[in-house]
Amino acid sequence: MMKIAKSAIAALVLLAAPASAEMELSLYLGVQSVNKSTASGTMPGGAAFNRKIDWKGKPLDNPYYYGGRATWWTQNNIGFGIEGTHTKAYASAADMAALGVSKLELSDGHNIITANIMKRWPGAFEGSRFTPYAGAGIGVAIPHVDIQVIGSTGRTFGYEATGPAVRGIAGVKYDLNEKWALFGEYQAIWSENDITIDPDPAVVGQTAGKLNTTLVTHAVNFGISYSF
Repeated sequence: MMKIAKSAIAALVLLAAPASAEMELSLYLGVQSVNKSTASGTMPGGAAFNRKIDWKGKPLDNPYYYGGRATWWTQNNIGFGIEGTHTKAYASAADMAALGVSKLELSDGHNIITANIMKRWPGAFEGSRFTPYAGAGIGVAIPHVDIQVIGSTGRTFGYEATGPAVRGIAGVKYDLNEKWALFGEYQAIWSENDITIDPDPAVVGQTAGKLNTTLVTHAVNFGISYSF
């Protein structure tokens, strides 16, 4: 799946370049939530677990939720582009206690990178500066994993490419002038995550653990775009 997602990103970029008539750069902030999900796998050393996790997004806590994208719009108002979003996911205190960890979060970003296909409808609201748009993307999840197993002298702390991701977008843009615009949108992101939990460096021969979970995030974004 990872190879398919990476190939899709490369193919969309190559397809977009020859046909592009306009480039649009967009930056946004917003509020983001995470659905509950079942986490299963093994802790370092082999102890198995399977539990539904009550994730929290905490979009307004530092580091903040944010994102950006570059879209090449063709003359028929089909767009191709790349988007990156810094979502977050924190396990609840009760879930961490049940799993035997003091920290379980993807807080320096449950980072999602996708290649997008977009469609916009200029003139949909006659005489208005509003333009609705929608799109979808496929790519990869690259979270910054932070897990501390209780009693371990080590800590899992770093970026991991954990699996494929799919993005859906629907929004409306308001043109301030020919170059600048404001927009509001809804996004949903699905990702499959196969996370490695590092073994305790003080325990000779201990095997690494694994945590597998499917995350679905929802966000309402507000941002600004520049076209050229």
